Amino acid sequence: MRGETVKVVRCTPTGETDPGGSPVTKDDIESVGNVLVSPGAMSNATDSLRPDGVTVAFTCLFPRSYAYRSLRGASIRIDEHDYKVIGDPRPLDGGMKPTA
Repeated sequence: MRGETVKVVRCTPTGETDPGGSPVTKDDIESVGNVLVSPGAMSNATDSLRPDGVTVAFTCLFPRSYAYRSLRGASIRIDEHDYKVIGDPRPLDGGMKPTA
């Protein structure tokens, strides 16, 4: 299987503040190739387990070669549309090493 290239967008503080005293951030964009992108769950987002109505639009499976950095607070850009990462996904080591 071959995936597609997505962009991970993280807002990083520059160390400066704006005139109102809020921190100034810049977008740090990282391209990641060979990501398997599939549609998210097709369930009702208003059930009692998700009172805020969080909807999973896509599930992205990153290749094993991805140098892990936390995705908390990041966005994933797919086809020029940004999608917010839910939670703080972690790498999965299923013990299978022969493929990417």
